[in-house]
Parts: sequence; C-alpha cells; structure tokens
Amino acid sequence: MQIYARLPLDGVTDYAAPVEITPLLDAARDGLRALADPVAAPEMRRYMRSEMPFLGVPKPARSGLERRLVAEHPLPDAAALELTVRTLWDEAEYREERYLALALTGHRRYTRWLTPDQVPLYRHWIVDGAWWDYVDEIANRRIGPLLRAHPVTLDPVVREWSASEDRWLRRTAIICQLGSKDATDVRLLTDCIEAAIGEPDFFLRKGIGWALRQYARTDPDWVRAFVAAHPDLSPLSRREALRRLDPVSG
Repeated sequence: MQIYARLPLDGVTDYAAPVEITPLLDAARDGLRALADPVAAPEMRRYMRSEMPFLGVPKPARSGLERRLVAEHPLPDAAALELTVRTLWDEAEYREERYLALALTGHRRYTRWLTPDQVPLYRHWIVDGAWWDYVDEIANRRIGPLLRAHPVTLDPVVREWSASEDRWLRRTAIICQLGSKDATDVRLLTDCIEAAIGEPDFFLRKGIGWALRQYARTDPDWVRAFVAAHPDLSPLSRREALRRLDPVSG
C-alpha cells in the first residue's frame, strides 16, 4: 500500500514520493501475534466484555513493540501516520491491533502531528470503538490536549459532542479536561455535565463524577459549590465528585 507524501529534497524543494506502509502494518500484526498468550487472551476478553477477540498481549509488551515499530518503520508525515493507523484499526481482527493504532498516534515522535485535523479520526474511533478502554484514552490523551492547544477550534466540537445521541461522544466531552488542571474551562465543563446530568447511563454518570473529582484537585471549593447547586446529580456522580474532599466544617 502506497501513499504520496511531501519530503524534503536537499533542503531546497519538495517532491512527491511514495511511502510504503505495508511493511509497518505487517510488522505490527506479526509482532502482536508473536507476543500472543492464548492462555491470557480469554480472560482479557472476558474482563473487557469484548466482542472482538484478544491475542493476550499485555500493555508492556505492546509498548515495546510500538517502540520497535517507530524505530524500524518511521513515518514521514501526518498523512502517512493517519493512513497507517486507520488501516490497522479498520482491518483489525484482534483488540490489541486497535490498541496499537491508538498508541502510535500518541508516540512522542508523532505528537507534533496532533492537530485539529485528526479530530475526525478520533471521532470515528470513539463511535466505532464504543467502549471505555478506547474512549477514555482518546478523551484524556488526544482530545484534551487538542482542546487546550486549540480552544477556539475544539470548543464547538466538544459542545456538539456533549449533545450527541452517542453516549461515548458525550462521555468524551465530559472527561476530556481531566488533565487540564488550572487550565480547565469551567464553563465548558459545566455545560457538558449539565447536558447529561439527568441521564441514567452508568458511563455518563461515572464520567461526571470522575471529571468533578479530578477538578477538585485544583479547585475543591468550586466542586463543592457545583455539587451543592445541582441537587439533580445522581448519587453515583455526587459520591465520585466528593470522594476525596473533606466535609466542610461548621
């Protein structure tokens, strides 16, 4: 499989050169199968409640494979990376192939290519993956950094997702600021939580509590005030939000 990428020529001009991604894809798939543990695989699948089978490759082994792939099959640009990970994800037979696709987009060699242009890819993965192991990583490690770096562009995207019929897009909108600390946009956080506050869905309620609990590390008084002002919070969300906060005395 080839794509055409812009590559420097003698530091003066550019030319369109074919980039072959099949060796990387083959190395990824073969590498995962070489690390497979058929004893561990059924338990991993059971724990994740996954329709897609597992090979039984734990995260440390996948991380080692990821490093080897990047070192041995470096990609020249964002277009090559996106085609590679899209193919690995969409053609996946095992869940670890999708984990590896997601991990490659976060490798330090490629983080400079994390731009709003990748949002459609992540949206596809959120909706298609439709489970917390994919969604939480994407929300916290991809959409969150994009929101902090490009707030004008990402704010309307996150707001749109918060009103989506898809619960995983809504969960992403709620928890994408977990790592924002004092850069948290509390107005956006408030709006995303309030859009789901009456929903019975466990993952939305848990996500609300998680987002509030995390922000309580930065501004506990704000979280106490938010919880007090929203008596319609579910018991689960309220309990999670206040779990690490001491009761207010007096």
